[in-house]
Amino acid sequence: MTKPMLSLQLYSMRGLGDLGTQLDKAAGAGFGAVEPLEGHLRDANILQAGLVRNGLLAPSAHVGLEALRSERQRFVDACRQCGIGQLFVPHPAPSAMKETKAAWQRIGHELGVLSEQMRADGIMLGYHNKTAGFDRTIGGRYGFELMFEAARGSPLVWQADIAWLARAQPNAIEWIRRYAAVLTSVHVKDQAPDDMDPDEDGWANVGSGVLLWPSLWRAAVVSGARLFVVEHDNPRLPFEFAARSYAYLSRFLT
Repeated sequence: MTKPMLSLQLYSMRGLGDLGTQLDKAAGAGFGAVEPLEGHLRDANILQAGLVRNGLLAPSAHVGLEALRSERQRFVDACRQCGIGQLFVPHPAPSAMKETKAAWQRIGHELGVLSEQMRADGIMLGYHNKTAGFDRTIGGRYGFELMFEAARGSPLVWQADIAWLARAQPNAIEWIRRYAAVLTSVHVKDQAPDDMDPDEDGWANVGSGVLLWPSLWRAAVVSGARLFVVEHDNPRLPFEFAARSYAYLSRFLT
């Protein structure tokens, strides 16, 4: 069994300054890998140089669906240059995804087709969830279910943002187990107790919140996840968040 890898989503480090500073601080917090964003891939030379300078890998990245529709080859080339093998599409903005059965089926079909094209380019394409698709049913079905049914037979995979999933569903582990066949990666973040840290949008350093990460981690590993990407959507102290979260999670790697 391949050993799980810890990575750091660079969105969490945006408050520290430019990309060079973010990468330096990510390495300083203990990480050996990071997850860049669409904007970073638009200047692959700078990203590649920063990764090399700090001894970091970038096994995955996030790119919006609209960008892949219009500039797919540009991002394929950037991924190849920077050694990125997995590309995840965050859930489209509400204007691009209405909560209807047909809309979820359309997005599933489109992502399935894109994943076939990306596989031919040597890149794994996946979907990254928020709460949409889990927060209400459509005729008794969840949008997430409808999407992956429409993509069936394609190589589309799932990067589970477990904290967003847990905000919508009390049974996150059941969803992880149910979709083990497509699960490859997990976003690891923690939810603060109610009424705590409102300026951090209700998130917390991993291990200091209310999510039971030992059991969530085990469930994700058993279900096939190997890339665990640490994230905080709005950290007040980004470096401290990264360092403390890494110290907490590194025990799971032994």
